Amino acid sequence: MPDPVATAPGSDTVSIAMSAQSIITLLTDFGTQDYFVGAMKGVILSANPAAQIVDLTHDIPPQNIHAGAFNLLAVYRDFPRGTIHVAVVDPGVGSNRRPILIECANQLFVGPDNGIFSWICEREGNWRAYHLTNEKFFLQPNSKTFHGRDVFAPVAAALANGAKPEEVGPVIDTIVELESLNPMTTNDGKIEGCIIHIDRFGNCVTNFTANHLCADNRASWLRVNQIEINSFREFFSEDSGTENDLFMFLGSAGFIEIAVRNASAANVLNAHDGQSVVLVTGATHQKITSS
Repeated sequence: MPDPVATAPGSDTVSIAMSAQSIITLLTDFGTQDYFVGAMKGVILSANPAAQIVDLTHDIPPQNIHAGAFNLLAVYRDFPRGTIHVAVVDPGVGSNRRPILIECANQLFVGPDNGIFSWICEREGNWRAYHLTNEKFFLQPNSKTFHGRDVFAPVAAALANGAKPEEVGPVIDTIVELESLNPMTTNDGKIEGCIIHIDRFGNCVTNFTANHLCADNRASWLRVNQIEINSFREFFSEDSGTENDLFMFLGSAGFIEIAVRNASAANVLNAHDGQSVVLVTGATHQKITSS
């Protein structure tokens, strides 16, 4: 298990020019049945009527920080420079967990310090974090149970209106970290990773990438709960094996996933987020070169 914090590199981040028409994305576990998402949008638009609000998803399973972290990791590179991402999967709201702002990848990320941004920071390597302490940017009175509306939404709107990151609070050197995205190689040549996300179809996303496989994908196999997955497919309906066979494929987010055609691999494997996965490669151990 990694240390509970990740340290920011010392190099400076690139200055990000904001405008009133900045894109502000929202990712939450609020669903759409209640008023929560609408309240956040109302706060943003009251402060910045020109903001372009994009709903990434509000269907993150309740309190599932890993699912929030993965979905944000999978999509942030699709957005332009200067985008502000607000992510609220916040089971620790009202506690001593910090509200934070992160500058990374020429974008801004606003939300709780609970690991939801750590995979992006790990991937990019160069980031700067701030503790949101300047209450002049918060909605007043401030609720202890709805920081999405009272802290994160107004801070995002203020940033789009031109507020500087250093105005919202002091720089901090560490953030809470989830499990590393980087699998570990054992002495016997096996590579140990984990399931970092299970999507709504039951596909199991691992933290392995194409770079971990042999040049011949079919010379690599995965092991989960003592079950081996030794079939690699380019797409779901590829004619190889039977419909109920487990297989690997390279997902659109860049990670190796485990699937079953027209069924849930997670159910077949009895798998869960954080589940250990072992990758075993063929005798040649010839790796695909990095792209």
